[in-house]
Amino acid sequence: MQIFHIRCTPIHTGRLFLKERIRIASGQGFWGDLIDAPYHQVTRGPVDYVMMDFLAEVTMSIMQKQKLRNPELGYARDLPGQIGRMLPHIREKNIKVITNGGGVNPLACRDAIFREAEKAGITGLKVGVVVGDDILEELDAMIAGGIALANMETGAPLADIRNRIVSANVYFGAFPIVEALRQGADIVITGRTTDTGLTLAPMIHEFGWAKDDWNLLSAGTVAGHILECGGQSSGGNFLGDWRSVPDLAHIGFPIVEAAPDGSFIVTKHDGTGGLVSEATVKEQLLYEIGDPEDYITPDCVADFTSIQLAQDGENRVRVHGITGRPATEFYKVSASYHDGYSASGTLTYAWPDALEKAKAADAILRARMEDLGLRFDEILSEFVGLNSCFGPLATMPEEINEVVLRIGVRGKEKEHVARFGQEIAPLILTGPPSVTGFAGGRPKPSDVIAYWPALIPKTAVTPNVIVEGN
Repeated sequence: MQIFHIRCTPIHTGRLFLKERIRIASGQGFWGDLIDAPYHQVTRGPVDYVMMDFLAEVTMSIMQKQKLRNPELGYARDLPGQIGRMLPHIREKNIKVITNGGGVNPLACRDAIFREAEKAGITGLKVGVVVGDDILEELDAMIAGGIALANMETGAPLADIRNRIVSANVYFGAFPIVEALRQGADIVITGRTTDTGLTLAPMIHEFGWAKDDWNLLSAGTVAGHILECGGQSSGGNFLGDWRSVPDLAHIGFPIVEAAPDGSFIVTKHDGTGGLVSEATVKEQLLYEIGDPEDYITPDCVADFTSIQLAQDGENRVRVHGITGRPATEFYKVSASYHDGYSASGTLTYAWPDALEKAKAADAILRARMEDLGLRFDEILSEFVGLNSCFGPLATMPEEINEVVLRIGVRGKEKEHVARFGQEIAPLILTGPPSVTGFAGGRPKPSDVIAYWPALIPKTAVTPNVIVEGN
């Protein structure tokens, strides 16, 4: 096995582009998304690449805990089976797959994919792995060396919570993936790579974009932002005229048809459900955006205010005109830490006086917890169906048939949270009448995992690329 330490140099042949256009398909928007979506992307029409985004901030802590229990785990466990099902098609059609589903154990994920290839009788499969983003074991040395990893929101140093850290990962960008593609990888598995980098990388690789061509890198970044949430840009979770979205049961995930000049078309396979329109694409562009002029990634700083959109036919939106600026000298670090325990439970109260009964039950439970001396950082009561989304702004109907009381607590003392779970069921016989809906046993304490965003100089970490065949 050979390990390559890369400098992410630009890969290009002047302006002699390898392809005039490539089709990059979104296969997953998060861990738990439609499991058949990537298979449909490779079987229902032509694509060159499938990007599969699995990771969120809390996902890394879940995967790290899985790896601690079993060193063979720590990746998206759905992924090997999904790729195994796709293998005959991606081999026949020369489709490449790029995913960050490797989580905190991309090498183990690669090995699982090799086992799927063996079961399918496929040999000569080259899998590239990007490692180096997991800095959990290096935190002490970094802190001692003067890298504070201060919280980007509060300014507090990471040392304040060092003993409670569960995971710590650097967001790498597109260029390590580009290196794996350059070495002939059919599948590229990464850890904590930016969502946008999964789409930008094949554009850099196929079109020979330079490391400092900020406008082109920004265009690829915008394309990645549109694809990263799966069906959300092809009609899913659409806030506009959602009734106009046809056949959501068979939604087609979005595809980007990219050109060397940075322009691209957002579309989907013919004959699939969903909708690709200016409105659906615009909603996705606004998703998780802070300052639209400064969308910062490891590869560039994209200016979302420069984006131009135009409907280019049915389920086709043209995106062009994107500009950007140089990348910063930092990577972002996503760390998570243990911050206590939580538990929640529900009871349903029926007509008449459903809301009054639910409020009375809430007051009784709070009084009993106070009598017991239970301490919590937060107690939250919601009346589901009435105000759980809008709180005090919710309007109340004249007649309420039923109300679900959902109450939860969060605190540092596990035994206090556990005792809260023992106090809900007694309300059935010692509280207001017409109650139902208690099932599943007493609520158990769950770990609360908090998020710690920080910056780290790019000089402090090095992505490593490993490409190996079966």
